[in-house]
Amino acid sequence: MSLTSQRTKVILLHASFWCVYLSIFLYQVSSYQRGRDMDWGRILIIVSTQVLFAAFLSYINYFTFLPRLLAKSDKWKYLILFLLFFAVVITLRIYLERNILNVSENREGYLYSPRFVVQVVTSNLFIVIFVGMLRFAEDWFEFEARKKEIEHEKLAAELNFLKAQINPHFLFNTLNNLYYLAYTKSDNTTEVIAKLSQMMRYMIYDSNHPKVLLGKEIEYMQNYISLERLRLNNQIPITFDIEGEVDNRWIAPLIFITFLENAFKHGVNNSNPKAWVNVRINIAGNECVYTVENSKPEKADVHEKSGIGLRNVERRLELSYPGRYKLTSEDKKDVYLVQLTLTLS
Repeated sequence: MSLTSQRTKVILLHASFWCVYLSIFLYQVSSYQRGRDMDWGRILIIVSTQVLFAAFLSYINYFTFLPRLLAKSDKWKYLILFLLFFAVVITLRIYLERNILNVSENREGYLYSPRFVVQVVTSNLFIVIFVGMLRFAEDWFEFEARKKEIEHEKLAAELNFLKAQINPHFLFNTLNNLYYLAYTKSDNTTEVIAKLSQMMRYMIYDSNHPKVLLGKEIEYMQNYISLERLRLNNQIPITFDIEGEVDNRWIAPLIFITFLENAFKHGVNNSNPKAWVNVRINIAGNECVYTVENSKPEKADVHEKSGIGLRNVERRLELSYPGRYKLTSEDKKDVYLVQLTLTLS
């Protein structure tokens, strides 16, 4: 909730309270006139006097006394100053009603009675306390709104940081491939540079948004696979199958690429003629199932870790798809499979 929306709700809350209070007090005063001709002029003077003095006391306390209390936490000074101010204003109000407004009809005895003074004091004090409680409630709501806003900004900053980590990770792998092609004087070197440029354009511009079109993400992955095919001289079987409708589907950027990179990094090399990689994306309704299977070398290093890439994508999934993803993997003797299921918004 934004702070502007919060302030609007506060104003509506105060306006609603005074409308309700005015209605109730107007009903009480008018009920005294039942059985007689209604003198609406006298009723409006009584109601206006009460409401204006109550509002004056309440908002002087709301905007002046309470902020000083909250800033300095000096309760005794607050009580002394407020009670002195309250006594002066109530005395003025009683004097005004007794001697100037003359709103009572044959009620002089009541106006000068202790009961009248107690009623004025208690009714005004109740309203001042109630409005003051609204101040504390509003401060709490504003604190919660700011807290959520800060948490949102923190999560956004963390997501940006995690995405920024992908860039050097990707560049490190791709530059290794480019170095190999240049070292072997491959004719594909210029094509690799062109595809790398296209991929970097996507990473720098498109992936800076919270969500990107699924088609853009798929195109990015296809370019990556093309680079790997060039590096491997098209000697390794690589399939990339897409089922379902991908148009107008949105996804967090660079979520899929880490699993694809790991498939080539840990499962494919030129010395293994039996190496292969299968990639599938299946869209059914709002559910997207992404599967990556790859062969495993006969002498795989069981101690080798996937590194920062996998930890990075797992954290991004927690932030971008809380409660809306499922990540599973199968590590068999000669096959490694990872499957990610996302509930798309």
